[in-house]
Amino acid sequence: MTTGTVFVATCDLAAQVRGRAAPVSRLEQTLRSGVGWVPANLALNCFGDLADGNVFGSVGDLRLMPDPATAIDLPADEGTPGARLYLADQTGLDGSPWPGCPRGFLRAALDDLRERAGLEIHASFEHEFMLEGGEPGDDPPFSFQRARGAEPFGTDLVTLLEGAGLEPETWLPEYGPGQFEITLRPASGLVAADRAVLLRELVRDLARRRGHRATFAPIADPESVGNGVHVHFSLRRADGGGPVMYDADAPGRLSAVAAAFAAGVLEHAGAVVAVTAPSPSSSIRLTPHRWSSGGVFLAERNREALLRIAPTVAIGDADPAAQLHLEYRAADATANPWLVLGVLVRAGLAGLAAGEPARVWPESSSEADLAGEPPLPASLPEALAALEADEVARGWFPPELLHTFLTVKRTELDHVAGLPSHELCRKVADVY
Repeated sequence: MTTGTVFVATCDLAAQVRGRAAPVSRLEQTLRSGVGWVPANLALNCFGDLADGNVFGSVGDLRLMPDPATAIDLPADEGTPGARLYLADQTGLDGSPWPGCPRGFLRAALDDLRERAGLEIHASFEHEFMLEGGEPGDDPPFSFQRARGAEPFGTDLVTLLEGAGLEPETWLPEYGPGQFEITLRPASGLVAADRAVLLRELVRDLARRRGHRATFAPIADPESVGNGVHVHFSLRRADGGGPVMYDADAPGRLSAVAAAFAAGVLEHAGAVVAVTAPSPSSSIRLTPHRWSSGGVFLAERNREALLRIAPTVAIGDADPAAQLHLEYRAADATANPWLVLGVLVRAGLAGLAAGEPARVWPESSSEADLAGEPPLPASLPEALAALEADEVARGWFPPELLHTFLTVKRTELDHVAGLPSHELCRKVADVY
């Protein structure tokens, strides 16, 4: 790339990718010293307003330091120039970590997982979204007709993701009208979260260039289906010793380490959901019988569980120990992927410290069997209250990051106060 611009970006607390562009001619200097940034930018809500009551005010300066490993090139296309995109860490002017940086939050959690437990996490973020404009009417769910009707978008998207090194696995028409899903291969923790940030921007950018409009909103219509982000993750020995999730003789074939990690997520579910499903419309999707997450429990192959033990494949003598993983189902794309994976790691570490395994509900469990399991927070205010009330969870965050997150989310609630549910959903969908 010899001409054009490079865009140095962060993903903020509203899951919006923001940053600054620089000429390619200044790339070497940009990689060396970054671009300027402002602490108060962390307090922007999803509607573009600076949240009142933020701790930063008008003072202070930061640098967005691009990570060269995150670079992706968007090719020129039908009059739209190409560009290079970097994800960045927010640092002080001397390059020191800034406590408000969401990417730094995840990195610190991963470091603690390695140092305290000798583990690494591998993950993949499975995204659902809807294409608006130009979609082929009422083509059936999961059908070849719908997949072909979305062309050339689908093929172009897979090609773009492959070229960017994001390793797409499947592209499929989903259940809802105009709904699609894209999955990526698992990767190490930071890489997986980086890819989730980049994927959303690549989908939106390509959709615009192909005459569509893509929305990752949790739910655009309260009477219809929603869009989730299912986080698939497994634990491995940090010394390269391989996966640690599988025990053929344990309930759900889940090892003691994995069951204790899961117990931490369940124990702190209210606080975790505040971060992973943080928009005013998120809780509308997270209700029973929507195949999202109907309660705070761990179960084998149950899509109503907060944590699902994903199936393994026996075809071709495939090794179940290498496949077994958990799926966290209460996230959506209004959440920052760095924070999502970071709080899952922090909650899992709390579970490992406690050492008590989570109960595994078998696949045969009925709705009546599960009736006594606790529900998820019924609204964003309830989830934010759970986060504030959870002393352990509060300790996961630097104070300025936690305060700003709560402030941003409450200003978003103010924006939609009093709206009927269908208008609230549409207002959020217009942003995402």
